[in-house]
Amino acid sequence: MSEGLFFIIETFIKAVVILAVIACLAGLATYAERKVLAYMQRRIGPDMVGPVGVLQIVADMIKLFTKEDIVPANASRFIFLIAPLISAIAAFAALAPIPFLPEFELFGHTIRPILADINVGVLYVMGVASVCVFSPLMAGLASYNKFALIAAARAVMGLISFEVISGLALLSVIMITGSLSLIDINNYQKGIFGWFVFKQPLAFVLFLMASFVECNRTPFCLTENETEIVAGYGTEYSGMLWAMFFIGEYANMIASSIVITLIFLGGFNSFWFVPGGLMMIFKASCVFFFFLWTRAAWPHLRPDQLMALCWKILLPLALVNVLITGIALI
Repeated sequence: MSEGLFFIIETFIKAVVILAVIACLAGLATYAERKVLAYMQRRIGPDMVGPVGVLQIVADMIKLFTKEDIVPANASRFIFLIAPLISAIAAFAALAPIPFLPEFELFGHTIRPILADINVGVLYVMGVASVCVFSPLMAGLASYNKFALIAAARAVMGLISFEVISGLALLSVIMITGSLSLIDINNYQKGIFGWFVFKQPLAFVLFLMASFVECNRTPFCLTENETEIVAGYGTEYSGMLWAMFFIGEYANMIASSIVITLIFLGGFNSFWFVPGGLMMIFKASCVFFFFLWTRAAWPHLRPDQLMALCWKILLPLALVNVLITGIALI
């Protein structure tokens, strides 16, 4: 088999595997979240369908597939239908330049668990992730519902604001490594004290907080505030259209956990006798668990509190961190 044909087949298989694995993990993540929250709140959680309730995921899928997708009479039908697709497509497209595991040998060929190794991986991930802003905006505008419109405006306000924070947080890491490639950033972190969580602790905290907003997680979930009676910009959605928002949200959580691991927690570098692949899975799982933990432990912030936190506290801290990093490099 020629190298060109092998590359095409390999890329196709990797794309299918990434889509299938992340989609399945997004479904399992809903089960894991319900079980974790139940344990922390002294409840049982899903336990009726299948062993320890694990088949509750299948029951939910059947419900969502068979439930009617309702489009409001006065809604802009095309925009209403395409908004959930943007959320899911952008979430999966952002996975393209992410190296999930270290490379390995298979049938005499070196397999790299990354779909597209580009030199501007960080820029690509942030750019594609920012496209998700259009999803709640279009959903709120097209729904012909004033509550959905207000929620969409609030969601866009929060997402755009914290994208500034995440960009400035990553700027200090890029200044040190001199590269926008996620693989280069991963390879730079040799040894546990080479991790950027120790070299750039403030950048780590800032990026983590911005990830909570972009993933719609408590306590910074302005995108769809779960404490309200209505479901934010998704008030008029049902069935699989609503599920597309849900899948996109959990795919974003998984992607964010992996990106945080790659940039700040040493990525897939081996640690002592533990191989890099296992370290990658373990660290990303810990970050994902932290997403779930905060939902059970922290209350929501009001929109005015969150915006004040962003522009009055986090933005000055991010700028100071970039300034200090620049002075240290000089």
